[in-house]
Amino acid sequence: MHSPLPLDSKVPQRARSAGELWLHDKAHDYGFYQSIAKIMQWRDRYVEDRTIFVRHDEMVDLMRGLGAREEDFGRLQVVSNNLQTDPTLPFRKSRTGRFCMDYDRQSLRRLEFQPFSLSAAEDFKRHDSDTVRVFDEIEEELHSNTVLQGLMIFKAMVMHGVPTMHRPNFDYGANKWVCTMFNLRTVTRPDILGEPALEGVHTDGVDHTMTTYLGSSNMKPNSAVTLLHERDETTGTPFHETSPNKIYGRAQHTKFLDTLLVADHEYKHSLSPVYAVDEAKEATRDMLIFFTRKPVTEGHISAGIDSLKSHEKSPMEIPLFTLPN
Repeated sequence: MHSPLPLDSKVPQRARSAGELWLHDKAHDYGFYQSIAKIMQWRDRYVEDRTIFVRHDEMVDLMRGLGAREEDFGRLQVVSNNLQTDPTLPFRKSRTGRFCMDYDRQSLRRLEFQPFSLSAAEDFKRHDSDTVRVFDEIEEELHSNTVLQGLMIFKAMVMHGVPTMHRPNFDYGANKWVCTMFNLRTVTRPDILGEPALEGVHTDGVDHTMTTYLGSSNMKPNSAVTLLHERDETTGTPFHETSPNKIYGRAQHTKFLDTLLVADHEYKHSLSPVYAVDEAKEATRDMLIFFTRKPVTEGHISAGIDSLKSHEKSPMEIPLFTLPN
């Protein structure tokens, strides 16, 4: 088992707000190191399998062990009520925020707003592929939520240093990761079917994708099933037309904080629609999606919209947990 580690972040000394998760505060807490040990076990499994699924009860315990405030669990479950109209999908509401897992500073910090784009060349084929999309930004009620911060610290600990297949035009020499986080609500109404992955079989154009469930309403139990596919499955294939012999695994988020993490360039994935129990009423599914990759280089579709500058109007910077070399 890895030894518990020094918390020697280079985050500048300053006044801290209540909405910041500082791991230093847990340095003498036995439960903190229990959580670190469990996360390292998940990391070992991720190295082996390239995907993990952590269920609600364990994820709640891990977040508490990292120091998340108890009141933030309830707040996170209702944060999606403040989402805005999605720029390209009529059945979705959304907000986004950008963060940097900065290992030069050993910190997680919020980055300034940038538009977003995914290309067909990145195994994402949809009507809005290769277009620049402008989402509403997340508000402080989300970025200052210590459970959200704990989720990003968890992801950083599991994925950092794990070798994966490289994508073109990423700066793999950089000691930083860019994490684009989406808060999404998929909506099914009598006049429209909500599709968490309208694009069918795809990847997210990143190195590591993590998806965390927040809640749902009026949703059938067979909704939003995730299939992981071998890389030779055809991009764009609808969920119900995928080849059984190319399915690597199956997961379904059903409880608050159920979390899936996958090496995005090593498996493709698809999802089934959101079906309503009462078809006369609206059904919803709320998620957090974390796309994490190295900074891009020239030639990438996001070159020019991949700033590493900190967010000036809504700053946030907290320590990361660093592993020994």
